[in-house]
Amino acid sequence: MQGVPEQFIDERDSARFRHLAQVPGVELYHAHISRYAFEPHTHEAFGIGAIEAGAERFRYRGTQYVAPVHSVVTMNPDELHTGEAATDDGWRYRMVYLDPDLLEDVTGIRHWWFSDVTRHDPLRSQQICQLIYGLWHTDDPLAQKGLLLDLIDTFQPLARHAPVIQEGAHRFERVREYLHDNYMHPVTLDELARVVSLSPYHFQRQFKAHFHVTPHQMLMAIRLWRAKAFLTLGMPAAEVAAATGLTDQSHLTRAFTHRYGITPVRYQKQVVRR
Repeated sequence: MQGVPEQFIDERDSARFRHLAQVPGVELYHAHISRYAFEPHTHEAFGIGAIEAGAERFRYRGTQYVAPVHSVVTMNPDELHTGEAATDDGWRYRMVYLDPDLLEDVTGIRHWWFSDVTRHDPLRSQQICQLIYGLWHTDDPLAQKGLLLDLIDTFQPLARHAPVIQEGAHRFERVREYLHDNYMHPVTLDELARVVSLSPYHFQRQFKAHFHVTPHQMLMAIRLWRAKAFLTLGMPAAEVAAATGLTDQSHLTRAFTHRYGITPVRYQKQVVRR
């Protein structure tokens, strides 16, 4: 998953992943993080979860948040964010990452969107944790589908169903689309600036004001999300590096581990069933 290393430096940090073989487009995640600080990263999926213990501090859309125990977290796809402990003992949390197409197909509802990234809701947070736990611990396809639908019903009241687009936002959305289309190639600041007809200087300033990250940070986040998808398909790490525009496997391992706290090979072992 975006941002998580194969082996954390501190033994108090741990993270595990699971994919559901019968339900493509679902990734489950359970972690206890005390010392590790996640660099800006993104998920091309909705991230819904809850804080089971402790508190997390993170930056999302340019604003700092603290999510204490019993908080519900709801993140939209493609939003860069960070993460670190806000308490001495860190924070323990469960997340489910849902592909937007899966969410629309299952519910028949289009344009899911969450306006608030976190809210204190003890009852709902407990329900979300229990349902994610249940999904993790069953291999029965019927039970999985039922639990997934229950989980969606639990967080649906928190969602809107039309994306909010700020004035002028479409201009820089073209740049994000360009990065998604060209992540496998070397990309220069000049060519990105040409997409929106700005000088490189004004482009970088306006890009950072809009997305709260640099173009390079966004490019790396996209590359690593793509790397995660290729690893899930069983592609060897060396081939993944080449396919995502990274220098070599060592570059992939450093970048993947630095952001996710887990190496590409370890991640692949957790999510690919042989």
